Amino acid sequence: MSRNKKILYIGAATLFAAWLFCLPRELFPSTAYSTVVESAEGELLGARIAADGQWRFPPCDTVPERFAKALIQFEDRRFRWHPGVDPAALVRAAVDNAKYGHVVSGGSTITMQVIRLSRQRERTLWQKTVEAVLATRLELRCSKKRILALYASHAPFGGNVVGLEAAAWRYFGRPAAELSWGEAATLAVLPNAPASMHPGKNRDELLAKRNRLLKRLLEHGDMDATTYAAALEEPLPDAPLPLPSWASHYVEGCPRGARTRSTLQLPLQRAVEAAVNRRSDELARDGIADLAAVVIDNTSGNIVAYVGNASPYRERPGRQVDIAAAPRSTGSILKPFLYAAALREGVILPRTLLPDIPVNLSGFAPQNFDRQFYGAVPANEALARSLNVPSVFLLRQYGVPKFHALLKEAGLETLTRTPEHYGLSLILGGAEARLAEVTKAYRKFFLGENDLAVWYTLDALKEVNRPDELDWRLIRSVRKAAWKTGTSYGFRDAWAVGMTPRWTIGVWAGNADGHGVPGLTGARTAGPVLFDILNLLPADQNWFSEPEAGKSVYSAVCEDSGMLAGPGCPSAQMLIPQAGLDSETCPYHQTGEFVLPPAMEWYYRPHHPEYTGATLRRPSGTVQFIYPQNGALLSAPRQLNGQVEGIVFRAAHHRPDATLWWHLDNTYVGETTFQHEMKLVPAPGQHVITVVDEQGNAASIRFGMAE
Repeated sequence: MSRNKKILYIGAATLFAAWLFCLPRELFPSTAYSTVVESAEGELLGARIAADGQWRFPPCDTVPERFAKALIQFEDRRFRWHPGVDPAALVRAAVDNAKYGHVVSGGSTITMQVIRLSRQRERTLWQKTVEAVLATRLELRCSKKRILALYASHAPFGGNVVGLEAAAWRYFGRPAAELSWGEAATLAVLPNAPASMHPGKNRDELLAKRNRLLKRLLEHGDMDATTYAAALEEPLPDAPLPLPSWASHYVEGCPRGARTRSTLQLPLQRAVEAAVNRRSDELARDGIADLAAVVIDNTSGNIVAYVGNASPYRERPGRQVDIAAAPRSTGSILKPFLYAAALREGVILPRTLLPDIPVNLSGFAPQNFDRQFYGAVPANEALARSLNVPSVFLLRQYGVPKFHALLKEAGLETLTRTPEHYGLSLILGGAEARLAEVTKAYRKFFLGENDLAVWYTLDALKEVNRPDELDWRLIRSVRKAAWKTGTSYGFRDAWAVGMTPRWTIGVWAGNADGHGVPGLTGARTAGPVLFDILNLLPADQNWFSEPEAGKSVYSAVCEDSGMLAGPGCPSAQMLIPQAGLDSETCPYHQTGEFVLPPAMEWYYRPHHPEYTGATLRRPSGTVQFIYPQNGALLSAPRQLNGQVEGIVFRAAHHRPDATLWWHLDNTYVGETTFQHEMKLVPAPGQHVITVVDEQGNAASIRFGMAE
């Protein structure tokens, strides 16, 4: 081979290699895209503008057929056949430019325009030559379909609108796939001169350009005469339209600059938003500004409706806060988890009597919401009535560390502190949780394992009094639900979570800034919203079915205490979890009668006129203090003139006519009969108070007096 041929071959190989590697791997590597969030059906829920201030949706892989045909007829009629450069178009452009003495046509193909859009260089003859070379290389790398998609995703459409999808929504309020012929033709001509002509100006010129393109499409056979006539009558768009804004807080939390297909169902999302917004506007008149709701389809576990904060159109400081994702005090909303866990592990049986008496546990003195005590309450009733004191007794029995671990396993990621930090207040709102997490946790925990404990829990929760005061037993059309409310300390957070076999619904009401409102309770504010949403959802065909006997067993259960029956208990057979066989045997029938300890009896008797109490003296537990609790720190009240008032100490005895002798620090201070109350004014410091009956039965407690 001659030297000249070698040089020629080497030169040709070098040029080929340069051509082969001239095109960057990514054409638009640093392009900023809008945040786009779609519903489960693929409908646009909402979008956020790109970081550079442009409405530029993330690229699509396909281009709607009408726009593709319109674009090819307008920009590059030989697009399907040329290799990236159209020599005939270049010659025609050169002739036209020479004829008019200035540039009237560039002769660029759609492929060359993709290259120009990616490079953003000054338009010169040299740059056009570079674009032509790169265009031929792009044709080798990508299919014609892909090249059209690149163009449609990055072409300018006037103003700050870039890309076909963004333009279709901004100008016509619908996706590009649904554009009519007139709309597709309008958008096809816009990138030709976006800076000087867009729907906001030069409308006559734009209309003429569009109509010429429609005629070309008719002549090419892309549409018939009837369609052509209808397309000519279509008006041009006016000012850009606002984009859809459903689930706005959900959209805000999605990945920036990406397209996200959510699990939200658009028809349901619209209905839920309307219902929640309506309730929120009503609650705002009572000073309750913010409201959030989450709906989960139990079949899939997906969130299908999400209202991070209702009524975003209503001006207020917290409207931008996504309450559904914000940690808030839980109130009583976690009690069902404790009841079910205690049942599953045999700590209690479904109707085990739990104490409901004053108690002071290292300075923690829980109160029921109504400030009353009921002495003893069946566990299922305590759950349905959301009584605080029995729940604290149950948590102490179950164990805070175990309950803390159970909640974290259920998905409550906000429990970042140790169990010791929360203590027994964990069951009464001492922790924070997010509405979305709590709702998911209900679905995971109560549907994840269909055991008897779960079934008894849901059965108890369906007895919670409804805000509409309707009884599902009497009215067939009333939707049945197992539901629970919660109210945090200071009336700051109101919760309601409800379940049916198909749906789990969570609702929160309150103020984003955390200030409380009198009357802000789960039952009054969040509960009605929950049932509004429930009534929007497709009805369940069946209720939760009782699990088949597996880890369950029938056992004799005391009819009075709900505990395992002892020798003297009236009993009945009951299906209980297997672990329940290790639960406590009823201690309240030692004399053959149902007899509660004195403190429980003292509070139990007024609410249970059928209770007869003891007729025989028991050897222990005959006398108990009602107030104060052991270890309490007391502060004596003062009158308006500054005089210190006494503190009323209370005790209870099994025998109504018993006499008690009272001693303060071993000093006798008086006696009582029937009503055992003693008013004393102890000095500041630590004290011991003791009561003794005629048989020598005694009870003592320690307490402190503040300065």
